[in-house]
Amino acid sequence: MYKIINRKKRIATIIADIFGNLFFLPLRLLRKQETITLDRVKTICIIRTAYIGDVVMTLPILPALHNKYPEARITFLTSTASVAVLQHNPYLDNILTFDPFWFYSGRIRDWLFFIKKLRLLRFDLLIETRADIRELALLAFWIPARFKVSYDVGGGGYLLSHRVPYPGLCHKVDYHLHLAQYLGCPIEGVEAELFLTAEEKQEIVSILRAQGITGPFLAVHPGSRLVLKRWFPDRFAQVCENLFQLHGLPVVLVGAAEEAPLTERIQATLQCQQCQAISLAGTLSIRQLAALLGRAALFLCNDSAPMHIAAAMKTPTVAIFGPSQSVETSPYSLVGTVVEKDFPCRCTCDESNCLHSDYHACLKEITVQDVQQVAEELLIRCFSGTRPANPSDQPISL
Repeated sequence: MYKIINRKKRIATIIADIFGNLFFLPLRLLRKQETITLDRVKTICIIRTAYIGDVVMTLPILPALHNKYPEARITFLTSTASVAVLQHNPYLDNILTFDPFWFYSGRIRDWLFFIKKLRLLRFDLLIETRADIRELALLAFWIPARFKVSYDVGGGGYLLSHRVPYPGLCHKVDYHLHLAQYLGCPIEGVEAELFLTAEEKQEIVSILRAQGITGPFLAVHPGSRLVLKRWFPDRFAQVCENLFQLHGLPVVLVGAAEEAPLTERIQATLQCQQCQAISLAGTLSIRQLAALLGRAALFLCNDSAPMHIAAAMKTPTVAIFGPSQSVETSPYSLVGTVVEKDFPCRCTCDESNCLHSDYHACLKEITVQDVQQVAEELLIRCFSGTRPANPSDQPISL
């Protein structure tokens, strides 16, 4: 089966697989599959280049692998932007960076140069976590490794030494952990975690204090990498105003530099309503953002990379979902919740083009009241009693 929604990509992958299987068939018939044993794995390479949120959802595989192979050296191959979520991770020995042209605005000649470097490396075990024919054929294939492991749901399975049975539709964290489970790794209790330094945590305190934020606050990210995933700025502003009036939570708007006009628009609306609001869009690094979210009383956002970072920081999160499937990418957290509406077309949406007769219908149906109610319920659940790992230095009054 192919886990590819986009029809053109699925057809192209099927055609590539037909020729690939024919070309590699003699080799597969001659090569006997070896058993992956503890004594045979001293070096491990994990591949996940796209995107930051997906890399965060891959993080639990690291402690799982370490538990199984405590003496193995682990390398992670990822994009330049994603390095930040891997820094200071105690389970990693090395990070390789590359921005592939099939996901980012890279050049083919950069890929050719990088391939030359990959050919000099050697690993015992390689795990391609996305199950993408491009990653398998253009990266994994060129890395010398005794064992190459992934799913065969995105094409290129003939390039693997071990094809992991697909577990069915599930959250991407579980999707990644199933790869580790196939290798015999204990997965109970493992989780995504970003390891921030004391200096990084103190730095965000100083940044917030300079903006007049010294107590609990509401963090808000109204953007997303894909426009179709964005709820409406005026509705974000209304929810923020309501929470400020009810709980006195000042608003800290975050986002990438290109999202600054969006956050500034919401900030201006809130300030007109006498609501304390600041915008830090375009001013924070990924690690500063993580530190900020770790201190937030509540995070309000769309389906996006910051949502997954917030989940890793164990921040109470209300995530608004439109075209994407929350079953796969909801905040993987005990204090994360989703607001969404049931539209059948969401199951086959590629998140780039809305084919519904009422454009953006899945997000239009989500009202201010819907989000307000969920936010209130989460605040009550997290702060009326005792919540582990309270991110704020000061308790919130409800």
